[in-house]
Amino acid sequence: MEALLPRIAGRPYPSLMALKLYDDAASGQQSAFSLLPGPKTYIWVMQSVAQVRIIRYEQGAAVDAEDQLAVEEPLELHLRYGAAGSKTMRIVSVTMRTPGSDAELSAGFLFTEGILQARSQIDAIREEAFGENTVLVDLAEVATPVLHNAERNFYTTSSCGVCGKAGIDAIRTVSPFPPQADNISIPAPLFCRLPELLRDQQAIFNSTGGLHASALFTFSGAFVMLREDVGRHNALDKLIGAAFLNGQLPLAQSILLLSGRASFELIQKAAMAGIKVVAAVGAPSSLALQLATEQGITLLGFLRDGRFNIYAQGQRILL
Repeated sequence: MEALLPRIAGRPYPSLMALKLYDDAASGQQSAFSLLPGPKTYIWVMQSVAQVRIIRYEQGAAVDAEDQLAVEEPLELHLRYGAAGSKTMRIVSVTMRTPGSDAELSAGFLFTEGILQARSQIDAIREEAFGENTVLVDLAEVATPVLHNAERNFYTTSSCGVCGKAGIDAIRTVSPFPPQADNISIPAPLFCRLPELLRDQQAIFNSTGGLHASALFTFSGAFVMLREDVGRHNALDKLIGAAFLNGQLPLAQSILLLSGRASFELIQKAAMAGIKVVAAVGAPSSLALQLATEQGITLLGFLRDGRFNIYAQGQRILL
């Protein structure tokens, strides 16, 4: 049964994402799913990798072959809130994502969008509440979601977390963890080891080549946690959602490593989680750099092949 558990204490993900909400008392372990209400012994199986038949052309010949693709399916996020007897139900978003960690994705989305501010506001998270690919987040009666700054069109893509925002002012959300003075000091060579460590943890990417990843490392370079998804913003929402549900925010003592580019939305989500150091394998955008500077976030880009560029708050890097 151990092979069915999500990544805990460094164990790798299986190719087919099997998430077991296990008995905490019996296992002595805890995950984000341990915090969800309801029975403590059942299994959700999420298909994250699809086997497909293809024709591969190479060296002048065509052959039948098998390939693996990352699964992409819609997730409809429902929010229910208000006093008992007069609950309001609302579809907050529909996003394309890789199945798995849907509770974390939902919680992370609601937090990084500024809709929720505390774990205590969530009463329950129910997957497949209205059928496949749906999630219902029930709020506590005293909780009031902040929806006016996060209005979206009905559909958002997996690649763009801010597409569909109702207005420019709604793009920026306010972190509950404002910038504070710190004495963070990280040796430059440590960052050069992170991409390889990330790849070692990316089980689904290694089989499909089709997923983005967001990962947390300590300031000494130890791996903490990783989430993958077809959408870069979904991967980060899953990661922050796990920390949110487990009461681990702010993530001020962690390095966030992004497998792709550093866009504005990803820096915004990092700021919401109190992250102070972000390193990206790809390039940052100009707006991402502007926000990182405003929020006091150390921003590194083009982290590959033993090199990187420092774009903001470089005083934290020991060169």
